[in-house]
Amino acid sequence: MNTPVHRLATGGRIDRAQALPFSFDGRPMQGLIGDTLASALLANGVRLVGRSFKYHRPRGIYAAGAEEPNALVSLGSGGRLEPNLPATQLELAHGMAAHSQNRWPSLALDLQSVNGLFAPFLSAGFYYKTFMGPTRRSWMFYEHFIRKAAGLGRAGLAADPDAYEVRHAFTDVAVVGAGPAGLAAARAAARGGARVMLIEQDFLLGGQLLAAPSEGPAAQWLSGMTTELAGTPNVRLMPRTTAFGAYDGHVLGLIQRQDPAPRATGAPRQTVILLHAQAILYATGAIEQPLVFANNDRPGIMLASAIRAYLHRYAVLPGHHALIHTTHDGGWDTAIDLAAAGAEVALVDTRPEPGRQRRAQAQALGIQVYAGARLTDVRGSRGVKAARIEGPGIRAWHACDLIGLSAGWSPAVHLTSHQGSKPVFDAALDAFVPGVQPAGVFTAGAITGQCCTRQIVQAGHDAGTLAAAYCGQRAAAEPPPLPDLPPRQPDGATHQAPPTPRGKAFVDLQMDVTAADIALAHREGYESVEHLKRYTTLGMGTDQGKTSNFAALSAMAALRGAAVPAVGTTTFRPPYTPVAIGALAGRAVGQHYKPVRRTPLHDWHLSHGADMLEVGWWMRPWYYRTAGPDADTAYIQEMRIVREAAGLMDISTLGKIAVQGPDAALFLNRVYANAFAKLPVGRARYGVMLRDDGVVFDDGTTSRLSEQDFFMTTSTAKAAEVQSWLEFLLDTAWPDLRVAITSVSDEWAAMSIAGPRSRIILADAFQGLNLSDDALPHMGVLESEFNGKPMRIMRLSYSGERAYELYVAASAGEAAWCALLDKGEPHGLKPYGTEALGALRIEKGHAAGPEIDGRTTLDDLGMGRMVAKQSGFVGDVLRRRPALQDQARQRLVGLECLEAGRRLTGGAILFGPGEAHRGHGRGRITSVTWSPSLGKSIGLGLLSGAEEPAGQEVVAVHTIKGDSVRARVVSPVFLDPEGSRLHA
Repeated sequence: MNTPVHRLATGGRIDRAQALPFSFDGRPMQGLIGDTLASALLANGVRLVGRSFKYHRPRGIYAAGAEEPNALVSLGSGGRLEPNLPATQLELAHGMAAHSQNRWPSLALDLQSVNGLFAPFLSAGFYYKTFMGPTRRSWMFYEHFIRKAAGLGRAGLAADPDAYEVRHAFTDVAVVGAGPAGLAAARAAARGGARVMLIEQDFLLGGQLLAAPSEGPAAQWLSGMTTELAGTPNVRLMPRTTAFGAYDGHVLGLIQRQDPAPRATGAPRQTVILLHAQAILYATGAIEQPLVFANNDRPGIMLASAIRAYLHRYAVLPGHHALIHTTHDGGWDTAIDLAAAGAEVALVDTRPEPGRQRRAQAQALGIQVYAGARLTDVRGSRGVKAARIEGPGIRAWHACDLIGLSAGWSPAVHLTSHQGSKPVFDAALDAFVPGVQPAGVFTAGAITGQCCTRQIVQAGHDAGTLAAAYCGQRAAAEPPPLPDLPPRQPDGATHQAPPTPRGKAFVDLQMDVTAADIALAHREGYESVEHLKRYTTLGMGTDQGKTSNFAALSAMAALRGAAVPAVGTTTFRPPYTPVAIGALAGRAVGQHYKPVRRTPLHDWHLSHGADMLEVGWWMRPWYYRTAGPDADTAYIQEMRIVREAAGLMDISTLGKIAVQGPDAALFLNRVYANAFAKLPVGRARYGVMLRDDGVVFDDGTTSRLSEQDFFMTTSTAKAAEVQSWLEFLLDTAWPDLRVAITSVSDEWAAMSIAGPRSRIILADAFQGLNLSDDALPHMGVLESEFNGKPMRIMRLSYSGERAYELYVAASAGEAAWCALLDKGEPHGLKPYGTEALGALRIEKGHAAGPEIDGRTTLDDLGMGRMVAKQSGFVGDVLRRRPALQDQARQRLVGLECLEAGRRLTGGAILFGPGEAHRGHGRGRITSVTWSPSLGKSIGLGLLSGAEEPAGQEVVAVHTIKGDSVRARVVSPVFLDPEGSRLHA
């Protein structure tokens, strides 16, 4: 195992007594407790960590936090394989196995680096221009290869063995960011009496103070603050937690990562927390910005603040011959600290006259200073070897193995923009700061452009006091001690628009977007920042352009001859940093994602030979093996039983909604397309609901139990949607109506008994009930009891036979089911499944889900006469649009197969005889079955054409299956159009 050659002998916030073995691309290495993967790699002298997205150029570690664009690795293996993780945010753990990405066959020898030779042809938008020809179908050929080359890391296909959680949390004040401003704000809000959550994405609190020497004023102040907050009962410290999104109602989306130490079995690996706060305080700090020059992407080029972080926090010296390129005094701090650590240092300052005090400090440490100069190019392939310095009196190459860049700081305004607040340009800072925030949202610290640590602490204290007061708490006590630290950026505006560099100069390192790409976009008219982003893919990587956005805006502003504010910014949207899909899903995976619902009769079905079928979220009997060995055989036998004797069907899956209140009848009259206001008590009515646009939404039956009490049933598939729709209408359209909507689906077990002997069986099973036609006519309702539980019987039919629907308390469902089967056995009663149910309804021409598919109207389904005299219901106006009344629309028809031994196929397209089988044809088949009653294959479909299409011949073509069969158009009601069986 290699010895970490770049680890300093002293300093750092690491535990030198505890070594952690890990590997990178299979190479064993050693780090320490307190390291990140990035710092451990640097300590081991690893400079090359990955290859770039488009050109596969060598890339090294660039930053020290979430802004890292280069050092993306894959971690783990099998089901725990996770790609595209910034090494700068991975807390080192024992046995960690990381792998570089975007290279083949190896990181050192990547054959796709040949892309660099084709760079002139791979400029911005090249895929739009290159892969569209020579024919219209060329893309279908190119796509396969482009897909294989696209992306960075590869996700694993194995099942993830870890657990994830999604939960809600509540607090008075949420403080995002635990730098000096966030710490002071949390202390002030807590001392004011508020409950506080302090959220920090790092595993240590402190923010930029962690990049200061581990001993001294900053370290002492930080230690005192963290100790105090840890001991405050109404403060909850949340390290390893990133606020990835801000949402309405002061809700923050948080992703909490667990300590890398081994977890207990079942403990979540990550947790998504929806934090509901009364007030939010953003102290998210600022992100250092780089300078742009040729070959500025080579390994060994880093942000100056990152170098300081590795030096002071991790005791790692990233290079021994350093060159700092800066536009302000902040870069001098890094140069001075590097020299003090024993590195040979030179400094290039774009300002002609840097401060005398800084010059004196640099001279005392032997730092060579180039004033009024800038870097223009870099030598070295897998690592920096020399940099080209150009300025007054100098044009020379300077040997170095480390380059630090600092062009000022850009406030991290992302979260403050998620709810629509646009950042505002501050000319004095030459940066964007948060715009006007909603009530109860506060900002403090570097996010507002402040740079003096004393000012930042005071501002945090003041903002925390205001946040507590917003929550109704008292004023806070005196501010904490103010640390005596130099400002990070004391001299105002520092950003400079990048010049036009010679060579490939990268603005967005992760997406391989160069200054030349931005110039090309400008020449081609993509001047809007949103168009620039999409044309060049700038800022569309996992880092979301944190180190490239401002440089790109500056470049476009210079090309347009406009000020940066005139160019504007792109829209920041969640997530701030990538969030694993598994974390978002939590435990809602497998059957927890789509929970299996079982009726009260489920166990009975299984024990009596039912083959179950998943229908939506429900498990329903498909067929019973007592009727046949497979579905094709069994459903025909089950249909015959219903037609000739009686069949029993579990319909507990229907949606059941209680609609109650003085205005319930009026409400139903508006909801249904047909009238319900005058429905008598004790009667039921079939009803159809429309969407706002006049298209059929759902159908079902509603019965009136009393003047103000209705019992609605919906289709199985639309139960939840109907419930939601009714609640929406009451909340928004008619809040004045006195109506209560309650889902009672789980309270009732429901079953349908259908067939010519159904009334006899029902009377035997529930003796004492008057089931005569006078007492219970068709569409009549009877309320009673069974075993001391409520029971409702409705006489209505889905199959065309005399039928009854029985609703009984769920706990009594199996007893009622068994009572019917027991009394019905002498009469031939048998249970039947959904396959037979669907076939029965097709024979009767009853439109269901395949026909009510969100595209059909009442007239399309032949139901227009139901509402001829009704008006004022939802969808009434828009259903009258000429396009929906067009006689050429596809209408519901029946279809009979004309070829012996052949069957119709669901989904087949309908064409006229002799028509070319292209396009969408004249219609489609929606439902098919073999009818034992008719002895032929039949189906329902939607067909356009003449007003009276019956008798026409069509050809049903299923191109995927290569099937074509002749059919005749008939009435959709195949069996008993007079309805005599219904009343038999």
